[in-house]
Order: sequence, then C-alpha cells, then structure tokens
Amino acid sequence: MKIHEYQAKQIFARYKLPLPDGDVATTPDEAKEIAARIGKPVMVKAQVHVGGRGKAGGIKKADDPDLAFQMASRILGMEIKGLPVKKVLVTECKDIATEAYIGIIVDRKSKKPVIMVSAAGGIDIEEVARETPEKIHKLEVDPLLGLQSFQARNLAYLLYADRKIANQTCPVILKLYKAFIENDCSLAEINPFITTPEEEVWAVDAKINIDDSGLARHRDIEEMRDLDAEEKGEIEAREKGLSFVKLDGNIGCIVNGAGLAMATMDLVKRFGAEPANFLDIGGSSSPEKVVSAMSIILRDPNVKAILFNIFGGITRCDDVANGIVHAVNQLKPKVPIVVRLTGTNEDKAKDILRQVNLAATTSMEEVVKKAIQLSGMTQTSMFGS
Repeated sequence: MKIHEYQAKQIFARYKLPLPDGDVATTPDEAKEIAARIGKPVMVKAQVHVGGRGKAGGIKKADDPDLAFQMASRILGMEIKGLPVKKVLVTECKDIATEAYIGIIVDRKSKKPVIMVSAAGGIDIEEVARETPEKIHKLEVDPLLGLQSFQARNLAYLLYADRKIANQTCPVILKLYKAFIENDCSLAEINPFITTPEEEVWAVDAKINIDDSGLARHRDIEEMRDLDAEEKGEIEAREKGLSFVKLDGNIGCIVNGAGLAMATMDLVKRFGAEPANFLDIGGSSSPEKVVSAMSIILRDPNVKAILFNIFGGITRCDDVANGIVHAVNQLKPKVPIVVRLTGTNEDKAKDILRQVNLAATTSMEEVVKKAIQLSGMTQTSMFGS
C-alpha cells in the first residue's frame, strides 16, 4: 500500500527524524494559513502517488502566504500522470548545500532488508542507478540482529567525509530502519536527504510503501489508504477476496495460487506476450469469485484474451468451471477464453465447460500458446457462433 508524502512524514515524525515544519492543505486558503504560521518561504507540493511531481509543475516555491495561495490554486485540481491533485503539502523551504539518497527495501533474493545510500541523490536517483550504479552503496541487514550502530556510522561516512554531518546522519539511518521494520514497510526512503549551508541535515521528502500483509497490525496506517489513487479493479478485488494487480499486457490471467500465477505470467512472457494482470482466486473458489474475477479483467480494454490456469487441489475444478459458464452467460465476453484444468473433479469440469463451447487442456504450455495465438481474435471466432 502506498501512502502520500505528508502521511509518510507523520510516521517519520514518530521516530523524531529531522523534518521541516509543514502541514497538508486541501484548499488555497488552508495553504495560505499554513504558510503564514510557518512564517518563512515554503514549498507547495502536490500529493499524488506518482513520481515526477516537480517536472510536471506539481512542486512550487512560495516566498510569502499570498504566493502560497496562488501556487496552491494552480496545483490543486491539476492532473499528474492521470491522477488529480486533491491535497498539497505546504512545508518550510530549506536552503540546500548538498543532496543525498537514503532508502531501505526488502531484497527478495537475499531475504533481507537492504539499505541504500548515495551522495548522488536527488530527483535523478533513478538515472544514477541506471548510469552509474557504483555511486549507490548497499548494505544487507541481518533481520535477526538488526541494524547495528557501527553499520549506520559506516554508511553515514560513505555519504559525508565531514564528521559533523556524518554524526548527524548516523542516527537518521538508525531511526529510518526502525520505522521501516516496526511499520512492516516494503520501502522507506528519504530523497533528497539534504544538508544546509549551516551544516544541518533534513529529510525534505519522504516515501513509504507498506506490505499489505502487515496492515492487520497497523489499522492507523490502513486508514491512510487513498482509494481515489488506487486502481478500481484492485479495490474491488480486495473486497471480493481476490488478489489482483493490474499490469500493462494483453493476456488476462485468472489462476488459483500465487506461485502458479507467477509461473503462468512467466510462461506468457517466455512465449513473447505480456500478462495484463496478476489475479489469484485462491483456494475453495466459488463460482461467484470466478464471475467477479472475469468482470474485473474484462474492464481492461487492453485485454485481448483470458487465460484460466487452474490446478485443482483444495480448489475444485468443477466450481471454477461453473463460474466460467456463469461469467460467459452474464458478461458476454468479446475476447477469447482458454482454459487449463487439472486435478479435483477435472472430468466433471470439462463436461460443464462444453455448455459454452469451451474445451480445457491439461498442458500449461499449450494453453499459454493458445491464448497468445487467439489474442487477436474475436468472440465469434472463439465460440463459433
């Protein structure tokens, strides 16, 4: 789950990270009031779940409250990469001497938190990672031992040769790691992390992503979810008990089990196509779940074929087949559907599918190749009607 910058800073504040004064506004008048309270030049920053806000005109400096009003008037209501701006963060503007990057992710390969720091931080950190990756220093942290003080100090000195600044940075790294672990984050970063001409350090930006599996322990964070910024299909899927992530391809995938879903997407890519989604209907799937899954996928105009890949263990193949029949009859899909079914009640499921002129295979490779082959065809050519 993504949260906005101002929400990430609310979490950072609990850990006493060095944050400029600021508050969130939903109207130009509120922005003016916040700027007047701060009493210094401010930055007015659009709050949307995308990068590139500054380049899109969503971050502006205001030297006084009246200008903050004007900047907020321009930014509120604008769209950045298709997302409307409904809130702005009005925060104290700091003079910048240097910019750096400090971030933490979970590395799936090592199964450990990895801290990354770079003295070449700032808005172009992605370019740094692509063009000069040697400028990014990484540290894998033992999840049982946690981040040790000497490790944080070593990272701080990789950023700054100046002892005064490095000594201020060391506790920032320790606190950021603590915030990352205690809030079940999948990402926590400060970019940029700045120094001022007075040799102070500040976290002038903040980004946090939360592992959805940990939200049950953080109801306060779950309440920060911005439904307006989320894919509507993902919201509906969550309500229906489905695991769904929209992607950019054209082969819609409906699978039971996360591992099988990942393998299915890998196979789609191996044979030269792109999956349109990750969708796991889970175990013991009722026909209603299948109808919901297909309804969500069919709303994506990029989908040119739907691929079912079902391994019947706890999940009964005939339940899924009934769901497919109901979905076809209710939704009248205009794209071809291909099905792989194997396992519990497999033969019964194949008989059910014949009601809508669908034949199921037991081969993953065969069903993927067929989905790709048929992805340019119409419902008429698929069902022969």
